Amino acid sequence: MSGAGQQLIERIKKVTPSQTVRIMNVCGGHERTITMAGLRAVLPPNIELIPGPGCPVCVCPEEDIYTAISLAQQEDVILVTFGDMLRVPVNAPKTDVRSLEEARTRGAEIIPIASPLEAVALAQQQPSRQVVFFAAGFETTMAPIAAMLAEGVPDNLLLLLSGRKTWPAVEKLLTIDHNTCDALIAPGHVSTVMGADEWRFVAERFHSPVAIAGFTPLSMLAAIASVLEQLINKQPLLDNCYAEAVSPSGNDRAKQLLDQVMKIDDSNWRGIGSIQASGFSLKPDYAKHDARVKYQSLASQARLHSGEMPPGCDCAAVLLGQCQPNACRLYGKACSPQSPIGPCMVSDEGACRIWWNGGIRHNDRTASA
Repeated sequence: MSGAGQQLIERIKKVTPSQTVRIMNVCGGHERTITMAGLRAVLPPNIELIPGPGCPVCVCPEEDIYTAISLAQQEDVILVTFGDMLRVPVNAPKTDVRSLEEARTRGAEIIPIASPLEAVALAQQQPSRQVVFFAAGFETTMAPIAAMLAEGVPDNLLLLLSGRKTWPAVEKLLTIDHNTCDALIAPGHVSTVMGADEWRFVAERFHSPVAIAGFTPLSMLAAIASVLEQLINKQPLLDNCYAEAVSPSGNDRAKQLLDQVMKIDDSNWRGIGSIQASGFSLKPDYAKHDARVKYQSLASQARLHSGEMPPGCDCAAVLLGQCQPNACRLYGKACSPQSPIGPCMVSDEGACRIWWNGGIRHNDRTASA
């Protein structure tokens, strides 16, 4: 650890109260920094860093994945999606297709992409084919998609959106159980788009300390020190520890494009349930690019499981901050990155996958959050 890092650790030790302090980090990128840098090992043992719901692949409802599978199998389309989505399983008998990857092995034309621009390029290259972009993500993903649509895309490109706003999920968690955490580390990337002020409600309404962090160990340590000092001083507030990238109001142009292209609906989050005003969908002006409009009958047949996880899988509890990843009944047993059962073991932003990649391979059923 660098000199600056040691100074922050000493600062943290000085302000750590005697009781257990539970700090939730919303963002999967933050969890990756914490785990890969070994921050838990250098902090006082009574500080619990809890992964939260900030993995778009993990919270993508299985009915959306099922709709994407059905489209790819039943319609003459090329379906493109971000690579992590291919392996996310849905609840279905073993004899049925349970993931986009399985649909691909059975002949469906499914192509993984890394950028929305790849979907545009493919549609331009295949003007006689219908290309469907299955897009799951938070504000940082939805903003470039909105910009893409505002600039104009080929007529043969459709969007199957499964976009989500981040803060309503945190609000719901805190409303359901204010004891979910004692303090919050707010996501850096989302805040660059939406602004720091979007997280002020945590301190003002729930009286919990909150700090926005970047993605270096030093930024994470600074945010942890900040929320601990707020706890000690009993003065919860919003502290921006990522001011080099995050402004109070965020990226005004990105927000304008989101407002131009998309509307906000009540939406289902896998493992959490329905959350008011938390999902992105296309406005009527862009209906010709909406796969849900063109394939209404197919979408209406999608199975609604209200956020169910596979049997025995505790991904929902992990997303809700109720247990640590390796406390899942299936972690390291039936579920591993090579054969994932739950979505949190699939994505690089999923807490279970991050812990596994960080070398935590043992199952510990006592590791409740």
